[in-house]
Amino acid sequence: GQHHIERLVSHRACIVDPPAAKTRWTCRRSSASLETVTTPVAADYLVVGAGAMGMAFTDALIDHADVRVAIVDRRHSAGGHWLDAYPFVRLHQASAFYGVASTLMGGGRQQQRGPESGLQERASASEVVSYYERVLFERMLPSGRVELFTSCEYVGEGAFVSRISGRRFEVRPGCRIVDAAYLAPDIPATTPPPFSSANGVRVVPVNDLARVTVAPERYVVVGSGKTATDACVWLLARGVDPGAIRWVRPRDPWMLNRAVVQPDPSVFLGMVADTMQAAIAASSVDDLFLRLEAAGIMLRIDRSVAPTMARAPTIATWELDQLRTIEDVVRRGHIRRVEPGRIILDEGTVPLERDALVVHCAATGLKCPPRVPIWGPSRITLQPIRAGFPCFGAALAGYVEATRTSDPEKNRLCPPTSYGNSMAEWATMNVMGARSVAAFSAEPDIKAWSNRVALNPSRIPDGYDASALADALGRLKTHGAPGLTRLAALAGL
Repeated sequence: GQHHIERLVSHRACIVDPPAAKTRWTCRRSSASLETVTTPVAADYLVVGAGAMGMAFTDALIDHADVRVAIVDRRHSAGGHWLDAYPFVRLHQASAFYGVASTLMGGGRQQQRGPESGLQERASASEVVSYYERVLFERMLPSGRVELFTSCEYVGEGAFVSRISGRRFEVRPGCRIVDAAYLAPDIPATTPPPFSSANGVRVVPVNDLARVTVAPERYVVVGSGKTATDACVWLLARGVDPGAIRWVRPRDPWMLNRAVVQPDPSVFLGMVADTMQAAIAASSVDDLFLRLEAAGIMLRIDRSVAPTMARAPTIATWELDQLRTIEDVVRRGHIRRVEPGRIILDEGTVPLERDALVVHCAATGLKCPPRVPIWGPSRITLQPIRAGFPCFGAALAGYVEATRTSDPEKNRLCPPTSYGNSMAEWATMNVMGARSVAAFSAEPDIKAWSNRVALNPSRIPDGYDASALADALGRLKTHGAPGLTRLAALAGL
């Protein structure tokens, strides 16, 4: 059964609750008190987190094993942080790289109009949420092997509690706990700004930009990452003069050119070959990124500033052109406090107009906790396996969990990678990701499965024109091994 969810289907509300027998009501005079007992949950796996990684793991697991899965999440439905995302956000990569293995997000279509014509479609926030709802209600729940417990807090030891009713649930002994929230991102909608503000200063999360009704004298966008770039591009697209935007950017970022991260093996594998060639010739990590820029792989907003941040989201060149029109860029470290008339930063102050709107885009986003074995003694901790594609990594972990019995063998096949932050960490991420690909691709069944899964960026679909791949595969054969060795040396591994 599905717990604490309401869905409208053909104008009919469908609500399924836990068995009433598990709870006893006692009434005295005009008051009623709820005496709660623990409700047992029959599950082989308890997945903590119904976001992208939890859904991808569950989807692959039930596709290849006859098991029962309970998913628990603090939010009201599946979709993770997308349920709280700012309304104008889109996937920064192609839709095909996101979601679950069984169900292609979108139609795998190329954009036919606009500045990204010819590139693969990217889903909007509402499309991502709708996608997960379809996967949940049309695939997982009807299977009879998945239950979703929403608005619930996991409290450890296989137990979770409803945040709405206070009811407590507990899985049976032997149920495997799957931590799908280890890398859950912090986003502005749910994370306070990392600076204080005085009364009389307007500070809003990026979500509230879409609710502005009176234009302020100045927009002050705070943050260096993808959220801040999205906010700036959105404002410019709505006619805000570049001179009316002040961008507080503590660090400059390196970003990947979206045109070379596409679900076309000749494009993607060609980019990997170019990266290996750049690594072979690079004298340092800084030199590596300059060579990647020259190859059209990495992009930076200001060519006169050397970036120190390399989380490397993808961005299109048209967005870069827009961002370069903003000249009021503040690089004085992080904001400490915002007061009427001034912004106090690590390295001084800058003025703040009386009517300014400070836009908080400075949440940490993707987390970089320590890597741990995915299969541990007490839980399965989902993490990326190949560099930069968390949904594929979670789906791969689900497939391996379903088809292997030994945890040490599973860990050998799926060593985790972490997200990059600095340039050296980005190099480390790619070295470890390449090693992981070599490990799982050596298994014939995993290689065959991954080649059918659109989430895998390097898959070669059946019927793909081999001649289109000849150049990329030839260069990979020549430069792959020495390039990876050099990349490892640059990363200090």
